[in-house]
Amino acid sequence: MISTALDNFAAPPSAKLLGWHLIDAKPKEGWIKVGFDGKAEFCNPAGFVQGGLLSAMLDDTMGPAVMVMTEGRLYTTTISLTVNFLVPAKPGPITAEAKVTQLGKTIAFVEGRLMAADGTVLATASVSARLIEATKAIR
Repeated sequence: MISTALDNFAAPPSAKLLGWHLIDAKPKEGWIKVGFDGKAEFCNPAGFVQGGLLSAMLDDTMGPAVMVMTEGRLYTTTISLTVNFLVPAKPGPITAEAKVTQLGKTIAFVEGRLMAADGTVLATASVSARLIEATKAIR
């Protein structure tokens, strides 16, 4: 597995709950691929993973893309998150990819997508995020 700045940070409880695990990364490109567990406990009454949890998965991929790109120097806080749900997500493995599209001095823009195990795109997202020095944000 590729070594990234994320190796130096403990996973937060929310990431652990979602089953967050790094699959691949291209730090210089601001690209990251993460796996999640679409647990049955995350499902709505129709049997699909609830949209808020899918949004959390996207958010927990797009922020780390910035951290990987900046070699751990910058942490993000979400300003605006837009999610487009394309196909209902069944329980099971879910993969997310994110790419930093613009890294400014105080704001980053990132795009992401979630895929089912068969490659079906479940949702897409874009985020604008405030940049904070990681040393000031992470304790």
